[in-house]
Amino acid sequence: MGVARTHAVALIGLTGALVEVEADISSQLPNFILIGLPDAALAQAAQRVRAAAQNSGCPVTPHRLTVNLSPAALPKHGAGFDLAIALACLAADRVVSTASVGRVVHFGELALDGRLRPTPGILPGVIAAARLGHTTVMVPAGNAEEAALVPGVRVIGVASLRDAVIWHGGELTPRPVEPIRYAAAESADAAELDLVDVIGNDDAILALQIAAAGGHHVFMLGPPGAGKTMLAARLPGLLPDLDQAASLEVSALRSLSGRGLGSALITRPPLEAPHHTATAAAIVGGGSSQIRPGAAARASQGVLFLDEAPEFARPVLDALRQPLESGVISIHRANVIAHFPARFQLVMAANPCPCGQYGAGDLECTCPPSARRRYLARLSGPLMDRMDIQLAVSRITAAQLRLAGETPRTSSTDARARVITARAAAAERLAQTPWRVNAQVPGPWLRAAPARLDLAATASIDRALERGGLTMRGYDRVLRVAWSIADLDGTVRPGPNEVGLALYLRKGMA
Repeated sequence: MGVARTHAVALIGLTGALVEVEADISSQLPNFILIGLPDAALAQAAQRVRAAAQNSGCPVTPHRLTVNLSPAALPKHGAGFDLAIALACLAADRVVSTASVGRVVHFGELALDGRLRPTPGILPGVIAAARLGHTTVMVPAGNAEEAALVPGVRVIGVASLRDAVIWHGGELTPRPVEPIRYAAAESADAAELDLVDVIGNDDAILALQIAAAGGHHVFMLGPPGAGKTMLAARLPGLLPDLDQAASLEVSALRSLSGRGLGSALITRPPLEAPHHTATAAAIVGGGSSQIRPGAAARASQGVLFLDEAPEFARPVLDALRQPLESGVISIHRANVIAHFPARFQLVMAANPCPCGQYGAGDLECTCPPSARRRYLARLSGPLMDRMDIQLAVSRITAAQLRLAGETPRTSSTDARARVITARAAAAERLAQTPWRVNAQVPGPWLRAAPARLDLAATASIDRALERGGLTMRGYDRVLRVAWSIADLDGTVRPGPNEVGLALYLRKGMA
C-alpha cells in the first residue's frame, strides 16, 4: 500500500491553478473514491481510468483507492484530469516511477481503450504550468503541437495511457496506436475580404480606416443592401498583425473554446459575428458548471460584429457596456470568479426601422413614427454613448456604380499600411503610458498638457457640450477619434478640421 502524487492544472477562465493529484491505496473494502470538488464529468473519471488501464495492460489495483485533488476547495471541471489520476494511481501501486510521475504536469482525457483524446484548454493550461515553475508536461498526441507553442517547456506527446506508463518506467511492451486528433476545423487565420470590393460609401470606408487606426467602436445605420455587413466584415483586414502577447491571448481563447490550433499561433485579429438570437451567456460567456468564453471574449484583439443590433435582446446588449469600458469580462459564481480579456472593437449595424426602408428613397417606409422610435430605442443610450463613430450608410446609385469602374478604389493592403503607420505614430506618442491605441486613452489625459488641444481646435465640441449635444464621455471620445484622424493623415496634432470630422463621424446621423 502506498501514496503517490502528480500534478494537473485547473482552469478558471484563462487563469490556471496548479492541482496536486494524490492517490492512496489502502486495505479497506475495494472502492474508487474521488474527492476535491470534482464536477459531474470529472467524477466519472473512476470508470474511465479503470477501463483504460485494464485495456492498456496495466490494471488499477483492486484495493481501495482514494484520489484527492488539492486544493480541495477549488472547483475542478472536465475530463482533462484523467491522465494525471491514472498515473497517480499506478504510481501508488508501484507500476510506474513515483519520482518520475511527480515531476511532470499531466493533461488529457482517456478513452475506454486507453487512448488519449485531445483536450480543450491545453495552451492556457501549459502557460499556467510554466508560470508556476514546471518545465515538463505530458499531453495527448493530438495536443502536442499546440502545447509546444509555449517556450521553455518540454512537451511529451503520448497517444495512449500505455505509452505514458512506458515513458514513466512501466515494464510494458510498446503497442502502436492511432492517435486521436481534432476534427478538421476552419483555418485559424482565415482568408480576409478586401476593401476594394466596396463600391461607393466613401465616408464609411474612411470611417473604417479611422476606426482601425484608433481601435474605435462603430455603429452603422442604413437600409438593407447598403453594405453594412460587407463593410464590417472587412474591418479585421485593416488591422495590423497581432503582437506576441496578443497572439498568445487569442490562441489561448481559441484553445479554451475547444477549437484546434495546429502548429502555429494565430497572427490575425479574429472576427466574431453571433446571431441576434444569442443569449447573454453566449455573448459574454458563462456556463452552469465550467465557465466558457463567449463571443465577446473570443473577439478580444479583434472585432465583434452585431448585425441587426436592435434584434438582440436588450439585456444582452447592455451586458457589453461594462466590458467596453474595462476591457475585461468578469463572470461571478458562488465559489469562483472567472476573468476573460475583452479588448475588442464593437461594430453594430442596424436598419433605420422595422421594414428597413425609412430614408432609402427608392421604396416607401410603411412604419409609423412610433414604431421607428421603439425600434432604435432597443439600443440603450448608455450603449450608444460608447460608440465612437456613428455613421449613416446609404445604398449606392446607378451613377455611383458606373463611376466605380472608372475610379481606383482603396484596397485593404493599402489601407492596412496607412493604419500601421498611424498606430506607430500613436504608440510613439503614448510610449511612456500604459496605452497603445487612442481608444484606450482616458479623457483626463487628453484634456491635460501636453495632449490638450487649443481652444480654436475644440470650439465645435465645446459648443456641442454646452448645448447638450455631447455628454462628457462623448466629448472625450470625439477627442480620441480626432487624434486617430491626425495619425492617419500624418498630422502632429489635431486641428479644427480633424475635430470637426470626428464630431461629424459621431453625430452624422443626427
